Amino acid sequence: MGFPISMTVPAAFTAPLPAKADVVVIGGGVIGVMSAWQLAQRGLRVVLCEKGRVAGEQSSRNWGWVRQQGRDAAELPLMIEARQMWQTLAADCGEDLGYRETGVLYIANKPKDVARFEAFMALARQHALDTRMLTPDQVLAMLPGANPNWPGGLLGGLWTASDGRAEPWQAVPAMARAAVRAGVTIIEDCAVRSLDVTAGRVTGVVTEQGRIACDHAVLAGGAWSALFLGNLGLRIPQLSVLSTVAQTPPMPEIFPGGATDNTFAFRRRIDGGYSIAHYEFHEFFIGPDAFRNFRAFLPELRGSLFDRSYRPAAPAGYPDAWRTPRRWSPDAASPFEAMRILDPKPSKGALKIVQDRFASAFPALGRPEIACAWAGMIDTMPDVVPVIDHAAALPGLVVATGMCGHGFGIGPAVGRVVADLVTGRAPGHDLARFRMTRFGG
Repeated sequence: MGFPISMTVPAAFTAPLPAKADVVVIGGGVIGVMSAWQLAQRGLRVVLCEKGRVAGEQSSRNWGWVRQQGRDAAELPLMIEARQMWQTLAADCGEDLGYRETGVLYIANKPKDVARFEAFMALARQHALDTRMLTPDQVLAMLPGANPNWPGGLLGGLWTASDGRAEPWQAVPAMARAAVRAGVTIIEDCAVRSLDVTAGRVTGVVTEQGRIACDHAVLAGGAWSALFLGNLGLRIPQLSVLSTVAQTPPMPEIFPGGATDNTFAFRRRIDGGYSIAHYEFHEFFIGPDAFRNFRAFLPELRGSLFDRSYRPAAPAGYPDAWRTPRRWSPDAASPFEAMRILDPKPSKGALKIVQDRFASAFPALGRPEIACAWAGMIDTMPDVVPVIDHAAALPGLVVATGMCGHGFGIGPAVGRVVADLVTGRAPGHDLARFRMTRFGG
C-alpha cells in the first residue's frame, strides 16, 4: 500500500461540467483541494478541474511530513495553524489520513547545522513551539540501534514533539471526497486550457470539455503554474526539481516520526515500513525557463551548486521541456492534455546513497530493501517560499503555487487563506513575503 497515484487509477471524480460557478480551482493537489473545500464552506459554488488525477503529482509523492520545525519565518504562523487543522481533519473527512503526532528530528552533522538549529530556536521561542535542542546522547537515545559513530558526524539535534506525519496518497483523496460532500464539483481528466478574460478581468475558464463562466479562478497548478501564467502574459520565476523517494517493506521501528541529517531522511509509515529519501540531492532539467530565470535563482544556486544533478533537457511534454509550447489557443489542445501526470523515473544513484547511509546509521538492520520507488517534480521559487497572492494584473485570479516541497503539511492553512483572498476577507497572516510581484514582475 501507499504509492503515488497515476493514470492507471480509474477516475474517481467524474461530475459533468457545469456551465457556471462562483469559483473555478485549477489543480487537484492538496492546495487546490483544500482551497475548494474552504470556499464551499463559505457557501460558494466551486468547481475544481484536474487535468489528470487528484493528488497525481507532488501531493501523493512527497515525504508525508507535517512539520513546523525549520519553516521560514513567514511560513511558520501558517504552519502552526495548519497543524491545528490537521488535528481535526480526519474527523472532518470521516476517514483515517494516517496523521500521527510523532515528532520531527533534525540531526546535526556539522557546526553549521548546529548554528542553523540555534537560529530556528529563536523563532520557535517567539511562537511558543515545543522545539528543543538535543545533545548527541539525547539524539542516540531516540534512535534505538543507531550507530554511536553516526556517519557524517553527530553534534546534536533539533526536536519538535508536536510535529507529525500523514500518508499523502491516502490523505489528499480523502480531503477531495470531503470537499465533494461539502458541495464542490470535482472533475478529473479535465484540463483548464486558459482563462476567459473580459475587460481585463476573469469572466470564465476554458477547459477541454467546454467553458465555465465564473468571476474568480484559483491557480494551484504546482509545477505547471508558470506555464499556465506565461500563456496569459504573466510571469513568475518558478522552476521544478526532481526528487526521488522509496518505500521499504515493514521493518522494526527505529523512530516513530520523521528524521533527517544532511544526507538521508526517513519517515515511519502506517504500513510498518519507512519512506526514505536523499535529503539534499535533486535532479534539475535545463530548459527555456532555467535560462529565463537564471538571475533570480543565482543566489540560491551559489549555495547548492553541487547538491543537484543537471540534465540538458526534460522529458518530452514536461513544463520546461524545450519543445513544450509556450503559447496556445483556448480552442486547441494544451500542454496539460499532452501530459496528464508528471511521472519521472526515480534516481537509482540517489536510492543507492540512501540505502548505504541507512545501513551505516543502523547496522543491526542492514541495507534496507526497496518495495517501490518513485519521483516527483517539486515546484520551487528562488527564495524557497510560495506565492499566495492576487494576480494584480488580472483581477479575479488568485495564485497559490511554488510550495517548494512544503505544501502537503501547510496545505490546509493555505487553502483557508486562499478562500479568504477570493472572498475579500482578511487572511489573518502577513502575506507580504508571498506576494506574486516580489521578484520585480
